[in-house]
Amino acid sequence: MKKCAIEAEPLQAIGPYSLAIEANGTLFTSGQIHLDPATGKLVQGSIAEQTRQCLQNLGYILDSAGYTFGDLVKTTVFLVDMADFTEMNAVYDTYVIAPFPARSTVQVGGLPLGARVEIEAIAKKM
Repeated sequence: MKKCAIEAEPLQAIGPYSLAIEANGTLFTSGQIHLDPATGKLVQGSIAEQTRQCLQNLGYILDSAGYTFGDLVKTTVFLVDMADFTEMNAVYDTYVIAPFPARSTVQVGGLPLGARVEIEAIAKKM
């Protein structure tokens, strides 16, 4: 199996993991929180603003690996509060392209650095 770690400027992993791994033509991203790559701090504000930053960060990874949002086949959204679902979903809808990727959304007890939303993805060129 061919496996390649992806680096995505201006992002940096905040721990001992890769931002993404490409294996046999499939891209597996690590979860992206609403970290502003310019400041290294979480974007504050509404869940919409935080979701937008998560998706922008995911976009940096997709672009660096030669993929687009149109190549997404599966995403997982982690929310600290499921009450944020509708607002998160409205922003998410502006990034994904039909046919939409399969998606799971789960409520979690906590996320890294106190984030309120995290999004991971799997992309495949068809």
